[in-house]
Amino acid sequence: MVQTLQARTIDLRYLIDHFKLELVQDEQFFWEWQVGLPELIEIERQFLDKVKAGYLNLLNYPPVLERAVQISVLGPMLFLADFYLPPFHIKTEKSIEIQAEDEGVIVCGQIDILLLKEQFWVVAIESKEFSFSTDAGLAQLLAYMLANPNLDKPGFGLIATGSTFAFVKLVREETPRYATSDQFGILNRTNGLYDVFRILKRIGQL
Repeated sequence: MVQTLQARTIDLRYLIDHFKLELVQDEQFFWEWQVGLPELIEIERQFLDKVKAGYLNLLNYPPVLERAVQISVLGPMLFLADFYLPPFHIKTEKSIEIQAEDEGVIVCGQIDILLLKEQFWVVAIESKEFSFSTDAGLAQLLAYMLANPNLDKPGFGLIATGSTFAFVKLVREETPRYATSDQFGILNRTNGLYDVFRILKRIGQL
């Protein structure tokens, strides 16, 4: 009998045991978030500062839920990066399924935001409530990324809690391997959205 699990209920240990997932700590493995990032122009800085101000205002009216993070932070950044225009497009609440080899278990769920270029997954985005850490969304995001049908290219993901952001890279070969970027905070003295936006644009250029 096939057992079905929701991606939001699994943890990293499950993905390690059932999908042979490995963490890579070599900095050269995930170089894309550090090398060749585009410089911001003044109008982009002003826009991102306004997004930060809007998020700070949102904090005054808790609870800050996932949908609020998507509307107030992720949506404006994707707009600014031209990801709503060709050759890109987005899908929301996209259903996925993955199945471990030789095991009667299917992991299913829905990706919050999927950014595509033609049929290639550019970025899978998992948003969480303000009270969650990025660690809480890592296993869920990796489960979604394992469902990426493009096996010959690296996959990228973004975990966003509104206040904190982290990027993930997954390479699916005989053994799927992943690494994470530093975390970027919107509440930092220097607006962390600057770095998040630059990395998003860089991934879009790959």
